[in-house]
Amino acid sequence: MTARKNTIIEANTAFYTAFSQADTAKMAAVWSERPDISVIHPGHGLLQGRQSVMASWDGILSARRAFSVSCCNAEIFQQDHLAYVVCNEILPGHTLIATNIYRLEAGAWKLIHHQAGPAPDIEPSEALQRIH
Repeated sequence: MTARKNTIIEANTAFYTAFSQADTAKMAAVWSERPDISVIHPGHGLLQGRQSVMASWDGILSARRAFSVSCCNAEIFQQDHLAYVVCNEILPGHTLIATNIYRLEAGAWKLIHHQAGPAPDIEPSEALQRIH
């Protein structure tokens, strides 16, 4: 695996660590500071802009205590300064499929879009370190 793909995996792992730990500061750190970011949470519509995206995560993460969120079966796609990870999210009682889009900004991969939705039952692989 290339060094660049390793740093994409690290960025994706940081996202799921923040999510699993219900840590709003860590979550804010993984996202781009630029205004052109977006998120689509399961069962919800598009949210655009840093303020709206971060407010949504603040609401989600502050409404619950930390619980296990696992990312597995990750496939990484990268070209120039953009990359995306398609993976399965394993949450208590739910399996989701997610797409996380990253942009290389000042040498670091920053999340610019996250979308997750229902997925069929899957058999997790060890394609990406499981986060607990």
